[in-house]
Amino acid sequence: MEYVIEMLNIRKEFPGIVANDNITLRLAKGEIHALLGENGAGKSTLMNVLFGLYQPEKGEIRVNGKPVKITDPNVANELGIGMVHQHFMLVENFTVTENIILGNEPTASGRINIAKAAEEVQKISEQYGLKVDPYAKIEDISVGMQQRVEILKTLYRGAEILIFDEPTAVLTPQEISELIQIMKKLVKEGKSIILITHKLKEIMEVCDQCTVIRKGQGIGSVTVSETNPDQLAEMMVGRAVNFKTEKTEAKVGDEVLKIENLVVNDARNVPAVNGLSLTVKRGEILGIAGVDGNGQSELIEAITGLRKVNAGSIELKGTNIAGLTPRKITETGIGHIPQDRHKHGLVLDYSIGENMVLQTYYQQPFSKSGVLNFKAIHEKAKSLIAEFDVRTPSENTPARALSGGNQQKAIIAREVDRSPDLLIAAQPTRGLDVGAIEFIHSKLIEERDKGKGVLLVSLELDEVLNVSDRIAVIYEGKIVDIVDPKLTNEQELGKLMAGGKRKREGDA
Repeated sequence: MEYVIEMLNIRKEFPGIVANDNITLRLAKGEIHALLGENGAGKSTLMNVLFGLYQPEKGEIRVNGKPVKITDPNVANELGIGMVHQHFMLVENFTVTENIILGNEPTASGRINIAKAAEEVQKISEQYGLKVDPYAKIEDISVGMQQRVEILKTLYRGAEILIFDEPTAVLTPQEISELIQIMKKLVKEGKSIILITHKLKEIMEVCDQCTVIRKGQGIGSVTVSETNPDQLAEMMVGRAVNFKTEKTEAKVGDEVLKIENLVVNDARNVPAVNGLSLTVKRGEILGIAGVDGNGQSELIEAITGLRKVNAGSIELKGTNIAGLTPRKITETGIGHIPQDRHKHGLVLDYSIGENMVLQTYYQQPFSKSGVLNFKAIHEKAKSLIAEFDVRTPSENTPARALSGGNQQKAIIAREVDRSPDLLIAAQPTRGLDVGAIEFIHSKLIEERDKGKGVLLVSLELDEVLNVSDRIAVIYEGKIVDIVDPKLTNEQELGKLMAGGKRKREGDA
């Protein structure tokens, strides 16, 4: 077997933690190889070693059979290794072309030749089916398009081996299927791919081999065509995982949230939420299904006080909260798991303990007369870390040092612990592994069963179908229909999300 990459017995340590403990991974030419593991298992660390961002304490890397020392990403690029990072490394106000050539600019008489570069970008993008506008600014294009720019960046530098780090974590279902086609095309063109993921469906659909790591240790490699999702989940988590959410029939109570004729403008001052009405009752999970960009973000921001309400009313337990400050709204009884954990969920340079009390630090026992009580804060953090299985060296670890999944668990711990009357969960399982998803779904159902209202906004249709008691479909800022998850399916929801109508009994 001809291997383009061999990572043999790699060990990588950080203070107090062994992130990779003697891991071996071999990538064959023309293969898509999955690297599967829970959040914090050490997947990104291993790939950062391959890309030259970290130096291993032990082990050997071979490229095309030759031992190499990859001291930094430039060396990786020279060896034909490119990495598409989970959090894109793009300059927002540069164009697509400017981002792609950054650090590798073609010059003529000392000047950057943008026209020549744009032509080259166009050529590569057509060759691999990665359609992008070379002159568009990054801030004006969708997340899916931004990801294409990241892929083009690596191809422009001549990458033969591509590392994709959780590439579908921020994509819509349609963008995911487009990306899968792109990956298949890249392999057809002779490239080899390592796909860091914990989405079993994608592994089954697109990968040839799969290497599983758990808590920093290699569990083994399997041929994907000879395995199944249950087996992979068990290898990853170390126990059997239940993919179907267990819940009893909802015991629905009074209205906790009532929205009438709500209008909310977006950043361009155009209505993103346009005459929307909706109710959430105690003891139910109301799921909102919709294609990204149909007003979901603006709706959540309006309810939580982060965006101005232009018209209509938002009532929580009978009181109009439109126009109140975010803190006042929080205190009235709303918990918010935001869709962007880095922008709105955490202060990344604060410790995980400090992040756990961001909503309550000014109340007793965490402070008195404006002075913080760190002993009380640490005790609270320790108990939440244990209860929600947040994997961190300690409560003093900066939030930025945790894996994405553990950052998410910390936010959920903070919001659920306050047990608000209404819990808004926006993309609560984005980028999480099956074990963490199962845990978070059970927490949402627990809140529902305590008689709280839960508003779940998710782009994952199987999540909305699995967890919700009712599903409201949003299209162009309005609720177009409300359906019973037991009586619908992904196809019908997809049609409604595109603005279609549901076929009702008696329809011709």
